Amino acid sequence: MTQEFTVYPAIDVLGGRVVRLREGRRDEVTVEGGDPVAAVERFVGEGAEWLHLVDLDGAFDGVPDLDLLRRVADACRSVQVGGGYRTPELVAEALDAGAARVLVGTAALSPSFLRDVVERFGDAVAVAVDARDGAVAVEGWTAVGALTPRELADRCAAAGVARLVVTATRRDGTLDGPDVSLFDDVLGAGLPVIAAGGVSTLDDLRALRELGCEGAVAGSALWLGRFALSEAVSLQG
Repeated sequence: MTQEFTVYPAIDVLGGRVVRLREGRRDEVTVEGGDPVAAVERFVGEGAEWLHLVDLDGAFDGVPDLDLLRRVADACRSVQVGGGYRTPELVAEALDAGAARVLVGTAALSPSFLRDVVERFGDAVAVAVDARDGAVAVEGWTAVGALTPRELADRCAAAGVARLVVTATRRDGTLDGPDVSLFDDVLGAGLPVIAAGGVSTLDDLRALRELGCEGAVAGSALWLGRFALSEAVSLQG
């Protein structure tokens, strides 16, 4: 099935610098990308409609860097941000700082939190479903919870969540190709899905589009020159 599809260049920031981590491990930096704002300006210049900003310090420590978000949002109108947004108040602050969409992960395991943010923020919130070894990863991917990705997706659908950003954490930063079976399973919950983890080629993006994903995050493949953003943008529509 072909549908509207958006490619999200990944801007993962650790210690004020763009990085790529292998499987989200803080000590396995595979790419050093320099200044985040310069990276944003580069991707916008190459045709990016959205950016996927991950505040890794916020994800690990639970304290998002709102100044980072403001600087990135000044350079791009449509920023999807995640990393440490674990209270409704922080979600509100992120939206005030210029985010177009805020990703909530660990906190989404609380049904009351989910109900609250959906009621207050509607489609300005998406749930990050971070999958590791058949379970949902939490706390900056340093632990796993009791739910499976599909169970969390079903819970999100029941709560009225607008969309999911689903990451195959074992593939993130590896260029090993997307975990199609994971995304296919989660799509069964009936919500729009943005897929992340393992994208290496334009064919990977085509496969995710044909699977029915609403979009895909491209990180290491862009940073390492596997394809140009302009080529990926040509797949949108």
